[in-house]
Amino acid sequence: MAAPREPLGAEEAEGSSGRQGNSGFEVVVFSDPATPAPLCPHGGSASGLSLAVGSQGAWLSGARLAAREAHNRRYQPPLSRSQCVERYLKFIELPLSQRKFCQRCQQLLLPDDEEKHRKHQIVGDISITQLKRPSQLLYPLENKKTNAQYLFADRSCLFLVDLLSTLGFRRVLCVGTPRLHELIRLKASGDKKSNIKSLLLDIDFRYSQFYMEDSFCHYNMFNHHFFDGKAALEVCRTFLQKDEGEGVIMVTDPPFGGLVEPLAVTFKKLIAMWKEGQSQDNSHKELPIFWIFPYFFESRICQFFPSFCMLDYQVDYDNHALYKHGKTGRKQSPVRIFTNIPPNKIILPTEEGYRFCPLCQRYVSLENQHCEHCNSCTSKDGRKWNHCFLCKKCVKPSWIHCNICNHCALPDHSCTGPKDGCFICGELDHKRSTCPNISTSKKVNKAVRKQKQRKSNKMKMETTKGQSMNHTSVTRKKKRRERAHQYLCS
Repeated sequence: MAAPREPLGAEEAEGSSGRQGNSGFEVVVFSDPATPAPLCPHGGSASGLSLAVGSQGAWLSGARLAAREAHNRRYQPPLSRSQCVERYLKFIELPLSQRKFCQRCQQLLLPDDEEKHRKHQIVGDISITQLKRPSQLLYPLENKKTNAQYLFADRSCLFLVDLLSTLGFRRVLCVGTPRLHELIRLKASGDKKSNIKSLLLDIDFRYSQFYMEDSFCHYNMFNHHFFDGKAALEVCRTFLQKDEGEGVIMVTDPPFGGLVEPLAVTFKKLIAMWKEGQSQDNSHKELPIFWIFPYFFESRICQFFPSFCMLDYQVDYDNHALYKHGKTGRKQSPVRIFTNIPPNKIILPTEEGYRFCPLCQRYVSLENQHCEHCNSCTSKDGRKWNHCFLCKKCVKPSWIHCNICNHCALPDHSCTGPKDGCFICGELDHKRSTCPNISTSKKVNKAVRKQKQRKSNKMKMETTKGQSMNHTSVTRKKKRRERAHQYLCS
């Protein structure tokens, strides 16, 4: 996926991202177009998303706003969409010997660009085949704190392409799935029987230089922002509404560290765009969707999309150390496919260890055993789950029933876990923003921050003093060893 990803928490914990989580953040979705949204390199103020921080809640100073604007300017795409298309058309007409790519700048080079990039690392003889697989030519973004890209392994990608073809889809809206977009286009160009079209929406503007306007839109899925304005929006609308919306599916692979709620809001906007092209006879239909996400977000996803179910298929990634197919136990990839397509229509590959459960009428992993008490194949993570008669459901094999919490959990869990409600007073009937104690809380937080700062400064001073003393001690020991060595050698 070509979008920011944050490291996942422990797999044993259920995903809890939402409007208000335990981390002290509150999601604010701007539904009123008149409300000015924050401006950043990831999306303009036409449609925004904000995180209210429970512990601070203060507005940014003028200096910080100026610094933010300067930062935004630095991270804007170097070329406009039309410039990228113009350069691409010139590039593919060049002879093979003149087709070059700058690895440092991650840019296709025209002959006039070579002098500017002559000291950079250049790859020459860029073939048409390489141009059709830009995800293999571009470096994945790997800064985990800002924007790490993890790309589908070919195994998962080929499975998805074959599945989409088997299900009879003719158009695929790829939201944050650049490698799937590539393979769909490759299959269409190499197989005359394949008539599947694809449109990629992705936040990585580097793909702009490899695709025409009708194949790629620079897009932020967290606030439904098209960077190239109405022209790009109309490309997406036309793609979704073609043939009265028949034969199209959306496949999305969002950042795992992203909150589910803003993603759900965006996907519902795309669904609404698709519905605009529907006839009244088809008003009851849903836009088919494959949402690829970790299994422990199942309850959150189904909260926003009750018709979704989770498939057992494990999605793996090329450049991720953990999310690999073939591992066992808790080391298996936690990434699954959530969909509103009936699971009995989706055939999973038996050669990879999936079987058909006649009772559930769906394909499941081999370790996922049918529970006669739940009347379902209940495992979510590939391991065999155990039925708890007190909880009246199956739970992970590492969980035990806690009589204090009155539900199953890890043996070393805390029985006094965090509670939902207001960040400030803990009451459940309101949010932090409407708490009557918010002014008192700000004063307390300010005092706490000052106290922490004084403590931090004191610790730094003690550390500096300790380092000085340690240095003196080491010097003395060194001199004693030198004298002893001289004595032994004499």
